[in-house]
Amino acid sequence: MNTRIEHDLLGDMALPATTWYGIQTQRAVDNFAITGVPISHFPALVNALAMVKATAARANHELGLLPAHKADAILAACSDIIGGHLHEAFVVDLIQGGAGTSTNMNANEVIANLALEKLGQPKGAYAHLHPNDDVNMSQSTNDAYPTAVCVGLQFAVEPLVDAIASLKRALEAKGREFADVIKMGRTQLQDAVPMTLGLEFEAFAVNLGEDIDRLREVCALLCEVNLGGTAIGTGINTHPDYAALAVRHLAEISGKPIVPAANLVEATSDMGAFVLFSGVLKRFAVKLSKLANDLRLLSSGPRTGFGEIHLPPMQPGSSIMPGKVNPVIPEAVNQTAYQVIGNDLAVTMAAEAGQLQLNAMEPLIVYNLLSSVRMLDAACRMLEERCIRGIRADREQCRRHVEHSIGVITALVPHIGYANASRIAAQALHSGDTVRALVLGEGLLGEAELDALLSPQSMLAPQRQPA
Repeated sequence: MNTRIEHDLLGDMALPATTWYGIQTQRAVDNFAITGVPISHFPALVNALAMVKATAARANHELGLLPAHKADAILAACSDIIGGHLHEAFVVDLIQGGAGTSTNMNANEVIANLALEKLGQPKGAYAHLHPNDDVNMSQSTNDAYPTAVCVGLQFAVEPLVDAIASLKRALEAKGREFADVIKMGRTQLQDAVPMTLGLEFEAFAVNLGEDIDRLREVCALLCEVNLGGTAIGTGINTHPDYAALAVRHLAEISGKPIVPAANLVEATSDMGAFVLFSGVLKRFAVKLSKLANDLRLLSSGPRTGFGEIHLPPMQPGSSIMPGKVNPVIPEAVNQTAYQVIGNDLAVTMAAEAGQLQLNAMEPLIVYNLLSSVRMLDAACRMLEERCIRGIRADREQCRRHVEHSIGVITALVPHIGYANASRIAAQALHSGDTVRALVLGEGLLGEAELDALLSPQSMLAPQRQPA
């Protein structure tokens, strides 16, 4: 195998001649075999890294620090990567020591070697264009990496927002489909008062849809970056005009409203925006899991549970019990939510672990945020396509539950009084008779009046009460 020799602080290393990354990336690959999840697993992060490097090259050239031929080669290399080229060369594990240095160097080396090819030079010929001196010019890992993460997360969350919006529409459609299905509402798993299955699904849609706005709000916080702060926020090794120019170019290249942080020293060590972002993901995961719980309860049975809805059967449910079909899609959603909730705790602890001017645990934050976004996106799409769209209502079962429920007595309280209603409820529970039969039997209300009070129109919306 043809090889090339590269050198760094620790010595020489032989690399395959065709490898796009360099010696520092290879050391990271050897050191950090933690998750098996490389940077390339998250294209949004790869693209954001390339955007930051393109931003720096453009700003450095305009400030007279980077020759035109080098700047053009770096920009062309970054454009290729943003277009999807060579993502497979981003091989470093997401969890790594060094506060993201290995990720930054993976990007620097791949971009340098791709730029060298455009200059007609072989890979590793860093005398012509260097990963550190040229691609990383005016940057430190400590500003380039978190800036790329802030941009990458905004791109990564876009499919999740679309998935939530689509799931919301599917729930709204079921709300309309089930608008005339009368059923019992429940609190604390006990009969409460009647509602419609449509109202239940409409509430699911509103509950999940709220977090679309929450995600957009927290993304606005990610637009404030510390680019130009270099090592600790002081801007060492940069031109006085670099930070403002670089941020402006990054906003143009990314299409995001990127702005400089008010205090670069503070922004270099602060993980607050990531904590908030993770919190919104956790909030949505909790809501999504609650929906999955409700779907499992409402479809429980088929003969001895609630049985008010039927989920589409996805696979046989037992290796021993013939005919059993399990709610596997909601179960998978539950497990996804639990993992996201756990990821949030890891993000919290990693953010707290920052010391002085830097947080060395940022790679763990990045790994968990990107993983949570991707898992929630997949869970939403799976839930919509393989469950929500195929749900059917068991109208007869819903009707039977209402007719035999004691909860309908609540609608009669303003007309027969709480004491009478409580007594009737107790009798119904003891005897098994319906509330309607007992009220008629005692002559508390006439049949026509009782029919009106127990009609869906009366029980499902506010009504004028007797004085």
